[in-house]
Amino acid sequence: MSARITPRRVSFDWSRTPLHWIPGEPTATHVINVLHLLLPAGERWFVRVFKEGLPLVRDPELLAEVKGFMGQEATHSVQHAHVLDHLKAQRLDTAEFTRYVDFLFERLLGERPPLGAPIPEREWLRFRLAVVAAIEQFTAVLGDWVLAADGLDRARADEVMLDLLRWHGAEEVEHRAVAFDMYQHCGGTGTPRYARRIAGMAVTAPAMLYLWVWGTAHLMRHDPQLAGRLRYSLTKHEKAVRKGLLPAWRELGAAIPRYFRRSYHPSQEGSLSRAVEYLRRSPAARAAS
Repeated sequence: MSARITPRRVSFDWSRTPLHWIPGEPTATHVINVLHLLLPAGERWFVRVFKEGLPLVRDPELLAEVKGFMGQEATHSVQHAHVLDHLKAQRLDTAEFTRYVDFLFERLLGERPPLGAPIPEREWLRFRLAVVAAIEQFTAVLGDWVLAADGLDRARADEVMLDLLRWHGAEEVEHRAVAFDMYQHCGGTGTPRYARRIAGMAVTAPAMLYLWVWGTAHLMRHDPQLAGRLRYSLTKHEKAVRKGLLPAWRELGAAIPRYFRRSYHPSQEGSLSRAVEYLRRSPAARAAS
């Protein structure tokens, strides 16, 4: 296994983390909390898809990196699932929403095409690998953003939640190229491979936007401390962006045309040195070493 892409068996104590872990900022808190709704099921799905693809990998170095990636993603899934337990303990039950997320990954994007669609097994696997690569484009951008988001420090965000997000973000930057390389290796050659990569992003980008807005609205609607007094709005979202509490839409949107370039490679994304430096000082990562 690559010495650089190695699972870190971290753990976090949520006993003192408040529901609104960015003080006085429920909108920013819940926009980021959508990660906890999507990632447990999503990253379990990453691991399953990559496990299906392992027999196709002929490059020993890539195989080692893929196994490291799978270990990291499995750990991410577990730790974000613990946050869902923490939210439930504070009377914010997310099960109604996560049932839809489970359906998306387990049925619509499962091992067999939905509705019995006549898609060859190898082609269906390649498409799902393309979707993983597209999602990882955004997780690398988000990971790099949270590592540099000093607005969260100025807002006195909960230190344990910040460590979770920055540990996870640093690992996303660390393994930013693995899903892309896996797809390129297993996705065939030439124009069909490129077209499938574009199709993966064309499906992923609008689906992620929809799930994020829907997830934030769900969290705010069911937040027991808000009791229906505040709903999600783009105005409040943009206000949080200006405070440095959320990434700008243009920052996320710009990741798409970069990905569409034929010459693109994710090693161009983010700062690996910043990610590695954070992993050296992360309280959770240090405790796990």
